[in-house]
Amino acid sequence: MFDDKWNIIRNLTGVNSSKLNYYLEVQHSNEQIKIQINRLEIIHQLIKDINIDMSLADIVERVYNKLPQAVPCCFLGLALAKGDKLEMTAAIPAKNNLGQTIPKTSVLWQAYGKCQRLLYNLYQNPDQVCVLVQDRDPLDHWGLRSVAIVPLLVRNQVIGLLIVGDGQDFTYGNPELIFIEQLADQLAICIENARLYKEVSKGKQEWEATFTAVPDPIFLIDKNHNVLRHNHRYHYMNSTLSGQEDSCKCYELLWNRNKPCEVCSLEEVHKTGRAVYSQIQNAGSILDAFYYPMVDPGGQTYAVILHVKDVTEKVKMEAQLVHSAKLVAIGEMAAGVAHELNSPMTVMIGTAQMMQRDLGENDPRSEWLDDIISSGMRCKKIIQNLLSFSRQGQFSFTETDVNEQVYRVLSLIHYQINQNNIEIRKKLDSGLPMILANGHQLQQVIINLLLNARDALEESEGEKIITISTTIREEEAHSWVVITVSDTGHGIEKGNLHKIFNPFYTSKEASRGTGLGLSVSLGIAQSHGGTIEVESEPGAGSHFRLVLPLKQDTEGEGE
Repeated sequence: MFDDKWNIIRNLTGVNSSKLNYYLEVQHSNEQIKIQINRLEIIHQLIKDINIDMSLADIVERVYNKLPQAVPCCFLGLALAKGDKLEMTAAIPAKNNLGQTIPKTSVLWQAYGKCQRLLYNLYQNPDQVCVLVQDRDPLDHWGLRSVAIVPLLVRNQVIGLLIVGDGQDFTYGNPELIFIEQLADQLAICIENARLYKEVSKGKQEWEATFTAVPDPIFLIDKNHNVLRHNHRYHYMNSTLSGQEDSCKCYELLWNRNKPCEVCSLEEVHKTGRAVYSQIQNAGSILDAFYYPMVDPGGQTYAVILHVKDVTEKVKMEAQLVHSAKLVAIGEMAAGVAHELNSPMTVMIGTAQMMQRDLGENDPRSEWLDDIISSGMRCKKIIQNLLSFSRQGQFSFTETDVNEQVYRVLSLIHYQINQNNIEIRKKLDSGLPMILANGHQLQQVIINLLLNARDALEESEGEKIITISTTIREEEAHSWVVITVSDTGHGIEKGNLHKIFNPFYTSKEASRGTGLGLSVSLGIAQSHGGTIEVESEPGAGSHFRLVLPLKQDTEGEGE
């Protein structure tokens, strides 16, 4: 009885009603908290799912698939700024104005221009949040009744708009707008990161394309001689490590060594912090090596860029120019000396002939005059050959007798070789055909080969013999004339064979050789369409072959 009265009093005073309202409010608050937690989880999951290399259409699609779990929506779109224009960039479902410029009369421009978040209800009363500027707004065509428009902000700058729409009236209120704004902030960061990633990727691709396109080898090398990066142009320098270049030391990859170089330009750059230049001979090539320091923000050199340039042909051309200049000077001097000797030699021969005529054939002194006349004629012939060799002019190609050029050279340098107790043996093919060549240049090559053979024999013991021979070589459709100069000297070390044609390389004393002879000779041979071959073994002598195409081959190539 008492309990019933107490319940009646509580109902009349509203105590039960207050408790019910309290419980309902708590339940509503819990539901709102759950909704907010769910929305935050959705934002977090979306940010995890979005990659910086995704397209804007993929980003919008990924967000659209998750968004209905947080707010009702049947449309999601992105409008991004491009210069002073606003374009509809991506939307789901796609609309027919996708990719088109949004007119400035649209309500979207109000949100963009004033950096405002807007709730727009299409069929609302005149007190609507946002009034249409023009009846034909793009939103009219989308079939939406409720739209939330939120600016995308990056560093306080509007880069576009996030548009969320639904087909029901009054779908979005302030809580939904706050969530959409949070989503827009995260999307703005993702979009900006994607844009920056594309810019960085584009810059990286352009740099790598430029790096790879450079024809010269370029290397990035750290302090420990590790090759960090290169443009795969080094194979002509060292082909033995192809496919093993990852985590390779520079001295292994470039110079085919198993330890650092004794004089390392890399270490000099790290010590001084300044660029270093050096010229290196490697595997028969002459290389210009440029070392440039890579400096960190603290001013310390952390790596070195090595730029290698093959200047073999350039050095050869310079050597030929130097050698040609020397020959011009020597030729002018020789011509002057020859002219000076030619006049008294003519007087000596003429006087001897006159005396021989006056004495008569039976006079015993006539034999002495014969010796004087023959020696004088020999000297005159040498002078004529010297004058012929010293003549300068255009290096024209004419029909040339190779054997005749050999004889002319031997008449010039036969004495120089014989005085070293060296025997010259000739094996010349008398049936050798004519070739198209420049006689003066062929003489220059033959002289270089003979003098090198003489020098190789100077310190050798035993029999000293130089053999010069001419022959024809038949190879398939081509025929060649081969001039071979062989010696019985000390030979050439195998490791030096690939160096002997390098300009300025010489095994002789500085006062005896410039290292230009074989380099210039090879250039002359190549200008004739031929080459110089060499065979040599230490202690077994050397064989140098000047190989030249026959006249008919040369004519055939020119047709």
